[in-house]
Amino acid sequence: MTKPTLLMTGVYPDADMAALAADYDIIKLWEAADKDAVLADVGPRVRALATRGDLGASADLIGKLPALEMIGCFGVGTDGIDRSATRPRGIKISNTPDVLTEDVADLALALMLAVARKMVRGDAYTRDGSWAKGNMELVTRVNGKRLGIVGLGRIGKAIARRAAAFNMAVAYYGRHKQQDVDFSYHANLAELARNSDFLVAIVPGGAATNSLITADVLKALGPDGYFINVARGTVVDEEALLAALETRSINAAGLDVFLNEPNINPRFAALDNVVLHPHHGSGTVETRRAMGQLVRDNLAAHFAGKPLLTEVE
Repeated sequence: MTKPTLLMTGVYPDADMAALAADYDIIKLWEAADKDAVLADVGPRVRALATRGDLGASADLIGKLPALEMIGCFGVGTDGIDRSATRPRGIKISNTPDVLTEDVADLALALMLAVARKMVRGDAYTRDGSWAKGNMELVTRVNGKRLGIVGLGRIGKAIARRAAAFNMAVAYYGRHKQQDVDFSYHANLAELARNSDFLVAIVPGGAATNSLITADVLKALGPDGYFINVARGTVVDEEALLAALETRSINAAGLDVFLNEPNINPRFAALDNVVLHPHHGSGTVETRRAMGQLVRDNLAAHFAGKPLLTEVE
């Protein structure tokens, strides 16, 4: 039996690549010196596209795949997949939700602790001998502080559960108030920031959330406030964030995501009040295995004529 042709925009972990190769005729687009030539040759027979959240799928690419039926995304975020190109053709999209929820929530708490307790500074202070000359400056506790969550979805709720162990008062901002939670709801984002010690962004990317965290929101967070971003670099006005950190109109930030990843603005590297992390919230062995399995399960379901397990509407 002829294997279905699967176009891949970027590499997956080795175990996933091997498993996919057993079931599909894989076209590794990232290895092609002349991508247009490859697409002109194989495009008409590509029925499925496997991509990653950081790579997405442009309208131009989708347009060169006339037989495309579905796109499987290794990651939760599908904002990089051009829906104006998929919807008119009924192309299905799957992603990998839930399996990465706990790891991203863990990282959000880790970044909160890292910036408040100055973990990076403490590591350097111990290594370079400064401790022998005197104690490090005092830092800020996390326990008992006010946590504002921007986006109380699966991951936002997981962050809130962890915050409960730190006796934090949790409030949130979203499109509407949720009836099944007891946390305080703020319809105004600046108001939430004004009433938070830590403001954590965990909303999807896309046009609806572009630059949601504005200069005014950061101003409301104030000079004692901490900003944590485990969402997308696009959800914050990055110029305003850099200015807030440089002028210390906010205390500090912990960032897992940025604009123009991985070539981030070099101004971040010059700051001592930000902890930088390379968009690695789901980067554990356990979660990446589960993500790869879910991509494969969605592909298998599609080619078996069954509903996708995690279809994105």
